[in-house]
Amino acid sequence: MGVADLFHPNHRKPPASDPQDPAASAATSGATSAATSATAPDERVREESWFRHLLNRPEFAALAGTVMVFLVFGLAAGNSGMFNLDGIMNWSQVAAYLGLISVGACMLMIAGEFDLSIGSMIGFAGMMVALPTMYFHWPIWLAILFAFAGSMLLGALNGYLVMRTRLPSFIVTLAFLFILRGLTLALSVMFADRTIISGVGDVAREDWFAHTFFQGVAFKGLFVSLGHLGLVKMLDNGTPLVPGIPKVLLWWLALAVVCAFTLAKTRFGNWIFAVGGDANAAKNVGVPVRRVKISLFVLTAFCSALYAVLQVCDIGSAAADRGLQAEFEAIIAAVIGGTLLTGGYGSVVGACFGALIFGVVQIGITYTNVDSDWFRVFLGVMLLFAVLFNHYVRGRVAASR
Repeated sequence: MGVADLFHPNHRKPPASDPQDPAASAATSGATSAATSATAPDERVREESWFRHLLNRPEFAALAGTVMVFLVFGLAAGNSGMFNLDGIMNWSQVAAYLGLISVGACMLMIAGEFDLSIGSMIGFAGMMVALPTMYFHWPIWLAILFAFAGSMLLGALNGYLVMRTRLPSFIVTLAFLFILRGLTLALSVMFADRTIISGVGDVAREDWFAHTFFQGVAFKGLFVSLGHLGLVKMLDNGTPLVPGIPKVLLWWLALAVVCAFTLAKTRFGNWIFAVGGDANAAKNVGVPVRRVKISLFVLTAFCSALYAVLQVCDIGSAAADRGLQAEFEAIIAAVIGGTLLTGGYGSVVGACFGALIFGVVQIGITYTNVDSDWFRVFLGVMLLFAVLFNHYVRGRVAASR
């Protein structure tokens, strides 16, 4: 519009907005409400305190229990050497062995199943290493691979029978508990005429594969250097009191990291939670329920075989009674760690804390004046409190949804 147009006789100024105009009022109201809604918090989003968020985590009870156990033994046995480097290696090694099988048990329990053959599988896998090595003169590396393959095939058979027959996994794996324990005892007596087979450690020491991955300790040179610097106590012969980190600790750490990452960050981990929460609903949305569960039975068998191989190479013998009641200890560690017996909820990190509690208490009692017979009592009390706490947390989570 030019300047001349402003003075044209027919020119009129554009009308101002009439406050009584309904259309204008509606537009103004809409703009105001849009601006208000943009700044107002969404009522569907609820802020949660860090403590409430922590309380809803499955591993919270195990973390709190771990802190409590360390405080108790710090006060009761703080000056006994329990928290010296050699004492730490003692109870951490016990925790690591249990941690290996508790990780597998935790993953399977989240999927809604149990494996009661874990302990018997440990004894049977140990015999699968010792018998071919000592009586059939196999290379020990081949016997180790045979033990892993045989255990994982048995785990797959466990899972296949559970899925095929639709029987409770409690019943199927309870049968395998007795079958494998009986086979272990019968085969050891048949070939060795005794229930303990010794001498495997010497063979493992001469085999590169067994010695490098499953026997002894790691980082020996580092601990020798620390000893010369005065950071690690040295023996009279010039070797450090703690020669290195037991390899079972490294295996436990590696297994826990891989399984925790799988559970939290992968599609397969989502499938595990879905299968444990509602298998039928998971199947209806395309989750391969059968494959997921069979894979987890294979995982528990692998963990049992790893436990057995590390123990046979380290101790140097296999025994028919190895792994006795280990399946219940693994389940206890998983439950203390926040895994529900009903499935669909749990944490690998929590199971590791549960195993740590187990190791600290079992070894810590020997550093105090408390009778070691009370260990099982404490373990049962911890299990009861963990179940009650997990039930409470699960109720809170369900109510908040």
